Parts: sequence; C-alpha cells; structure tokens
Amino acid sequence: MNGIVLIIDDEKKICSLLSRIIELEGFKTLQANTGKEGLKLLKNNDVSIVISDVKLPDVNGVAMVKDIKLLKPFVEVINLTAYGTIADGVLAIKNGAFDYLVKGDDNDKIIPLLYRAMDKANIQYRIFELEDKVGKKHHFSTIIGQSKALKEAIDLAKRVSKTDTTVLLLGETGTGKEVFAQSIHYESPRSAKPFVALNCSGFSPELLESELFGYKAGAFTGANKDKKGLLEEANGGTLFLDEIGEMNLDLQAKLLRVLENQSFIKVGDTLTQQVNVRIIAATNKDLKADAASGRFRSDLYYRLSVFTITLPPLRDRKQDIPALAEHYLNEFSIKVNHTDLKLDEKILSIFQKYNWKGNIRELKNVIERLVILSDGDHLNVSALPQEFFEFAPLENNFNLQQVEKQHIQKVLLHTKGNKAETSRLLGIGLTTLYRKIEEYGIGEA
Repeated sequence: MNGIVLIIDDEKKICSLLSRIIELEGFKTLQANTGKEGLKLLKNNDVSIVISDVKLPDVNGVAMVKDIKLLKPFVEVINLTAYGTIADGVLAIKNGAFDYLVKGDDNDKIIPLLYRAMDKANIQYRIFELEDKVGKKHHFSTIIGQSKALKEAIDLAKRVSKTDTTVLLLGETGTGKEVFAQSIHYESPRSAKPFVALNCSGFSPELLESELFGYKAGAFTGANKDKKGLLEEANGGTLFLDEIGEMNLDLQAKLLRVLENQSFIKVGDTLTQQVNVRIIAATNKDLKADAASGRFRSDLYYRLSVFTITLPPLRDRKQDIPALAEHYLNEFSIKVNHTDLKLDEKILSIFQKYNWKGNIRELKNVIERLVILSDGDHLNVSALPQEFFEFAPLENNFNLQQVEKQHIQKVLLHTKGNKAETSRLLGIGLTTLYRKIEEYGIGEA
C-alpha cells in the first residue's frame, strides 16, 4: 500500500495542520471537509488510514466508520472529537474504528497511533489481497472450456452456489470435481468462511471419523488433548467430502445426522455440538446403484443428491483440449523457465485421438512431462508416454529407423512393457531388443 492518510474534518485549519504534521513523518495525505467528499476520495485512492472528525456537516463520523469498512475493509479509522464521550468511544470501536481520540489530547498521541494503525492496515491489506486472489482463482470464469456439456455443468453450479443446498458432484476421476466444489463455495454467501476438503478414501474408518468429527482427550491411546474435527474447522463455510462412496456405513449414519440437524458428537464425547456447514460431496461411483444394493445408505444418498451435477469426461469434450493444454503448458513453462515452448498440430492431433481415461488430471501430467523433456521451442512427440504412440503419425515414412522405433514402441505397448514377449513377437533376440531400446531412447524418463 502507498500509505495515504485521509483527513476528514469540516475545520479546514485542523485539516491543514494535521496534514503538515503527518506529511513530516513521510506519509501522503488527502483532505476532505464532508463525509460525502471523504468517501469519494476513499473510493478513488489507495488510502490506508482515515482520520475523521466525529461531528461532520453531513454525517456522524462514528457512524461513518461502518461505511468506510464496507467500502474498504482493510482501511483503519481513527475518530477525533472535541467533546469525547464514553458511549461514542465504545460505539466507534464496535463499528470497527482503530481508536478514538479527544482533540487537544492528540498532539502527543496521534503520530505513534498513526504508525500502529498503518502497521495493522498493511497487514489487513495483505490478507485482503490474498483472500481476493484465492477467490478469483476459484471463480467459475477460471474453469477452462467452451463445450456444451461443460457449460451446462457450470450453469447448474452457478445456480446452486447462491444457496445453501447440499450438492453431489458426479464424474470420473480427474474431471475437476474439487475445482467445481471450490468455485461453488467462493461464489456463495459463505465465501468469506473456510473451504475444507477431505478425501474419504485416504483414511481408515476410525481415522476418518476422528478427522471429520474430532475427538476428546482420552478418547483413545495417544489422544492427549481435544482435537477439532474438520466439521468445526469448516463452521460457517463449506465441507467438501471427496470420494464419499468410500465412507463406511456406520460413519454414513453419523454424517446423515449432520445433514439433518447440523449436529454431531466428537469421538469419546457425550455432548452434542452444533455447526453451520454446507456439505458438497463427490464420487466417481454409481451411488444410486450402490444405495439400491445396500453398499451405501439410501437415506444418505437421497440427502446428498438434492442437487446433482455430472461433470463430463474429457473424451466427451475434446474441443476443450487445446485450451486446457495451452493453459497447462503456460503454467509449467513458467515453473521451469522455458517459456518459449509451443504446442503444435502434431501433438494436438494425438491428444484428440487419445481416450484420456485419467481426464484433465492425466492431461495436466502429460503436459508437465513434455515440458520437462522437450528441447527447443516445440514439445517433443517422442517424450510422450508410451501409450500415446499408437496415435502418433510417422514423422518420415521413408526413415527406416523411425519406422522401427515406432513399431517397437507399439509392440511394447501391446505387451504392457514385457520385453521377453515383445522380442518374441518381433522375432528378434532379447539382447537385440534391449540394444534397440537403448539406441532409440525408448521409455526413457
């Protein structure tokens, strides 16, 4: 921040005097004689601190603290008054003011107070910037793609984001379910509160319960003190439960209670606790079929599936591949300081033919590999993982070595890397195969 101090006082002499004192300390100042004029200057300038008289011609300076904080939450406010009252001082602090001073007593106090307020304002501004950056990062507009299937999913997510409705995200692994969950949260009224994610497949049932609900000291061996669960951590915000289909039936019953009345009991405790949490769940399983077969609680399924969004696999939105590939190319090129790399039609043609069982996550990993292994200014086709070679056109139909190399790669793919079986199918000795693999650099990195 630039460290600008805005002085609002209807007495122009006081404005000028304060301005000179503050500018001698190296700060820039702006002056206003009414609340309306002050708010306009605040809106259009990088102000860190507002020093405002309480009695202004058009507004009460104590009440105006709320307007200032609403306009720029990171700005600190110091109220000045000729006739201080305890009630006004309490109200000023309650409204968000940094401090409240009586004129005449401020000569020795204003500068030290100004420095303390500036320190706090700078910290608040950094927090504000970080939160703003996080919010923008997880905005729907950052989701890449123009395919019809993706747009339909985004439209549904936008509609439900404004509510507190429970959401179930369905889709294959790597389709971006957590990205959608984050976007729903950060475009919801809960955006200022925590977004907490938990992968249900990453824990044993006992550990998952402790992570979700927390525990009391002494609940089990090693529980030396109380621990907050993720439900408490997410209070006021959103809890994202990924791979919900992996949760066991006993724990599903406890989660159902949270959905029904926003209450839970910590492990080892007897007291019920209340929370205010929105649940977004995700799975790559067919939960409806699992509920019908008894592998998943049907009552929990129907509570989770109040609003269901199915995310399309990458193979059903291949028109989005070029934009996604370009995005990840830029991201990883910057990381390795190789920003002159470009996508070419050869790579994109292979990408369009490939099935992408790992979806966007697989595409991201492949681009990272290509960036690391490519030289020059174009991504190197030969650096692609082996499973891509069946879709790669011959670079030179008259180059015998290139034909041989690609043929060996395809047979290795067919045998899933079994060298003995590959040499048998090629009709060459195993030693010869190893020599050719080394010669052509097949399977390196």
